[in-house]
Amino acid sequence: MYTTELEQLAGQPFAKGHATGNDFVLISDPEGQLDLSEQQVAALCHRRFGIGGDGLIRAVPTAQVSGYQTQAVENPDAYWFMDYRNGDGSIAEMCGNGVRAFAHFLIAEGLVDLQVGQSIQIGSRAGIKTITRIVDGYAVNLGPWGLIHEEKATAESVDSMVKPRGWEQALPALSITMGNPHTVVALPDLDMLESLDLFQAPDVAPTPPNGTNVEFVVPSDPLIEEDGVAQVRMRVHERGVGETLSCGTGACAAAAAVRYWARGTALINQWAVAVPGGVVGVEFRENAAGGEDTILSGPAELVGRGVIGAA
Repeated sequence: MYTTELEQLAGQPFAKGHATGNDFVLISDPEGQLDLSEQQVAALCHRRFGIGGDGLIRAVPTAQVSGYQTQAVENPDAYWFMDYRNGDGSIAEMCGNGVRAFAHFLIAEGLVDLQVGQSIQIGSRAGIKTITRIVDGYAVNLGPWGLIHEEKATAESVDSMVKPRGWEQALPALSITMGNPHTVVALPDLDMLESLDLFQAPDVAPTPPNGTNVEFVVPSDPLIEEDGVAQVRMRVHERGVGETLSCGTGACAAAAAVRYWARGTALINQWAVAVPGGVVGVEFRENAAGGEDTILSGPAELVGRGVIGAA
């Protein structure tokens, strides 16, 4: 299985990295000559027949990515493009944990010089993103969040129904865009969260046009700790992947949804989202345009390097 796909990539160097347990195969393509097929990506990300990963990230010059040359012209500082693929080989717009792993990889490869407190811009299918190196990792400005079904969400605070595997009754949910689609469900307690079967994708109705990631969240009680930071726990089923230990844009969507539901009591800007792979920070920060940006922060590291060998 996947023997042909891996043989086609024989000799290609790679690294393996993760950000709070969300793991990736990372490949440098400075000349923009590597045309990865869906089957090749799936082969590399397979956990038994390949290297293994929730997704694959190719570092390539923005100007070399078909359809994104204008992004490079308009944003010359965003030299590197994060070409992200899901573990099944499908193309995805954005991955918040992947951005942090991508930045760490660029530094390790000597492709950028980024000291603590400094920032860089990168290109992506979800637009230009700004990454700042912090003492314990990276903070990524993912831009504004939004409501996918705004009219219904405004009227009812929910806009869709989600039925996890094995459940007889669907649960109300809110659809959030972080540049990629999310559907967030609130649960009343941790026992219910832990008992979820996320091996298969939950049923979502209506499903956003390009599919959706599904987050299940349990807000802490009280929601806000003494330090003023709101606390939630989350599990996620990522489209094209399955359940993962963490999802950065999903953590932002979860915080945005709970914040939206709590908007009548307080506008909370600082969040800590606990996922099976650790804890990430989410901040909602006013921007110059009068809206607000979503800042995701957390660690990232490389765990190994290698060269793809012929079978």
